[in-house]
Amino acid sequence: MKLVRIASLPAEPLDAAAAFHAEWTGKVREEAADVLLVLPPADHTHRKWRLGAVQELAREAAPRRVNAIASSDEAAIDRARDYLAAAPGITGQYLPLTK
Repeated sequence: MKLVRIASLPAEPLDAAAAFHAEWTGKVREEAADVLLVLPPADHTHRKWRLGAVQELAREAAPRRVNAIASSDEAAIDRARDYLAAAPGITGQYLPLTK
């Protein structure tokens, strides 16, 4: 599973969605392996655009899998990656992680 780390996005949801699609959608489409997007933590106002983006990328990538998490905690990111790598039926999910 390929980790694609997105270090920062704009604070406003609409701006963040536009920046994500402009810079990252094409890169995810080019990946040959399953992808785990690692997004920076954000409040609830970002949930819908993030979920929609990962769901559409997963549909397009099938049978490859695309999932996304939001976290800055390296241990949590590692645990999520291990879990998702061992769960072949999970795709198109957005999981905000907490400590």
